Amino acid sequence: MPVFQYDALDAKGQEANGEIEALCDTEAVSKIRNKGLYPTRVRAKRAARKVAVVKPAMSGARRRGITGKVKLKRITQFARQMSTLQDAGLAILRSLRILERQQKKGTFKRVIGYVADDIEGGATLSEAMGKHPRCFNRLFVNMVAAGEMGGVLDVILERVAGFMEKSQRLKTKIKGALVYPVVVLIAAFLIVMGLMTFVIPVFADVLTDMADGRFQMPKLTQVLLDASTWLKGRHGLNAVVVGLAPFAVIAVCKLIRQFRQGRYVMDWIKLHVPLVRTLVYKTAVARWARTLATLINAGVPILDSLKITRETSENEVFADTLSQVQRAICQGDTFARPLGRSNTVDELVVNMIEVGEETGDLDKMLMKIANNFDEETDVQISSLMSVLEPVMIILLGGVVGTIVLAIFLPIIEIFKNW
Repeated sequence: MPVFQYDALDAKGQEANGEIEALCDTEAVSKIRNKGLYPTRVRAKRAARKVAVVKPAMSGARRRGITGKVKLKRITQFARQMSTLQDAGLAILRSLRILERQQKKGTFKRVIGYVADDIEGGATLSEAMGKHPRCFNRLFVNMVAAGEMGGVLDVILERVAGFMEKSQRLKTKIKGALVYPVVVLIAAFLIVMGLMTFVIPVFADVLTDMADGRFQMPKLTQVLLDASTWLKGRHGLNAVVVGLAPFAVIAVCKLIRQFRQGRYVMDWIKLHVPLVRTLVYKTAVARWARTLATLINAGVPILDSLKITRETSENEVFADTLSQVQRAICQGDTFARPLGRSNTVDELVVNMIEVGEETGDLDKMLMKIANNFDEETDVQISSLMSVLEPVMIILLGGVVGTIVLAIFLPIIEIFKNW
C-alpha cells in the first residue's frame, strides 16, 4: 500500500509530521483528520516536493487497444462527478469503480477501468491517467498531479471541469458562427456550377442561332459562355476538377498543418486577415491565459505551467511567444517584459500581467484577461453574425443576378435589332 508523508497541526497549533499508509491522498487526509490533526501538506513518499510534470505515455493506450476518441463532454462530466465523490470523502479507487459502472459500454468505460486497475496496483491517479492521452491531455493530468500533492483533488477536478466547459463553449460559439456562411457559400457554389454546366449551354446554342452574326455578343455574356464551354470541355472533366478544388484546398491545408512551420505560417495569416484577425487574437489569448491561470492556481510551477500551456495551445504564434517567455524566465527575467517584446499581445495584456507579478496575483490577472476576452469575443461574434447574414444574401443574389443579366443582355439586343 502506498505510504504518504504529511505535515499537520494539532488542536493546540503545534506542528506534527509523520507517515501513513493509504490507497490514495484523499484517504490519507481522512486518516490524518481522524487522528485529531489538521493536515497542511500531504504527499506520496516517493514524490518530489514540488508538483512533477507528468508526461502521458502512449504505450498504455496502445497496449490495451484504446484507439477510440472520447467526447470532451463525457470527460468533463467525469471530472465533475469525480470531484463530487472526492468531496464526499470516498476513496479514489471506489470512486472510479462507481463511475465505471455508470458509463455506457465503449472506450471511456474501458479507460476508467484501466485507470482503476493501475491505482489498485499502486500508481497515483495522475500516473494512471497519463497512460491514456486520448482521454486525459497533459493539462488534465498535471492538474490532477497538483491536486494530489496538495490534498485538494476535489477542488482541482472541479476547476478542470469548469475550464473544459468554458473552452468547449467558446469553440461551439465560433463553429456555430461559421455554419451560416459556409452553408451559403456551398449553396452558391452548387447553384453556379449547375447553371454553368446544364443551363448556360442550352442558352448558348439558342442565343448563337438567334444572333446569327447580326450583332456582337455582349462581353459579359461572352465571358459566361466561354467559362461554360471550358467547364464542359474534356467530357466534363474540367467541371469535376473545379468541383473537387475546395476539397483539395482543405486537404492541402490539413497537410500543411502536419508540420510546425506550416502551422505557424497559417496561424500568422489568420492573425492578419481583416474582419477575423481580432476574433482569432482574442480567442487565442483567452485560451492560453485561462490555461496558464488554472495551472498556476493549482500549484504547478511557472516554468512547467508555461511548457504545458505552450504544448496545449492551438495557435503556433502564441506557442512560440510562450517559449520565448519561458527561456527569458529561466535567465532571470520577468513574465511581462519578454511578452511585451514579442509584440504578439497588446499593451493592456502586458500591463495586467505586470501588475499581477508585482502583487503576487498572476493567476487572478490571467483569469481576468481570459474572462474579459471571452466576453468581447461573444459580442464580436454576435456583431459579425448580424452583419454577415445580409452580406451573404447580397453576395448570393449578386452572383445569380450576374448570370441572369448575362443571359438577358443578348435577348435585349435581339429585340432591338428585330
